[in-house]
Amino acid sequence: MKILIADDEAPLLRFLSRGLSAEGFECIEEPALHNLVTRIRHEAPAIIVLDRMFGDEDSVELLPAIKSLPHAPMVLLLTAVDEVRERVNGLKQGADDYLCKPFDFDELLARITALSRRVTNTPVTQLGLTIGPLNIDDESRIATLSGEEISLTKLEYDMLYYFAENAEKVLSRERILSRVWRSHSDPLTNVVDVYISRLRQKLHSSDAIFIETLRGNGYRLTTRK
Repeated sequence: MKILIADDEAPLLRFLSRGLSAEGFECIEEPALHNLVTRIRHEAPAIIVLDRMFGDEDSVELLPAIKSLPHAPMVLLLTAVDEVRERVNGLKQGADDYLCKPFDFDELLARITALSRRVTNTPVTQLGLTIGPLNIDDESRIATLSGEEISLTKLEYDMLYYFAENAEKVLSRERILSRVWRSHSDPLTNVVDVYISRLRQKLHSSDAIFIETLRGNGYRLTTRK
């Protein structure tokens, strides 16, 4: 599915594009508001992730024009303005959903998935937290492997829980950074790789479950078939 991401903040634009591309979406980047309607006509995206403010320009003013286009896309509006009046105004002007900054990448992805279902009627599956010999009790924040408790730091636990929530799914570095470190930037460090290595060491006693690297895509918690 094609998604157009329109934002004048280059780091966030790059982060969202990389993260959504890793989830299988075809992403188009647009940093200039004055190009937006023409770009939509040319690219015909199914969904637009649209930042509310481009400097002093309010993208809400373009929503009627966007929604009047043939095969008008769904619009997810991003904004730092968390006022009910402003959210209502954006929805009245034609936005299909609204997400306030700062946001979690998983919430953004869930909203995009919901919008995509309105376009394609794609079903959503849910996964549990017992994966092979691994069991995670989030209430006590205790993880056990074949009945033996795993000693985990807070960040290690958060990462393992996130993998278990998404077992057998590929998680990009961007998604991991967003959930575990609450970061929407690309720090140009190997912090994710370091913590993956730590988790692998703590799971090494089991040959039934492991964290797999998919080069260029991310990581996946999987069980040996």
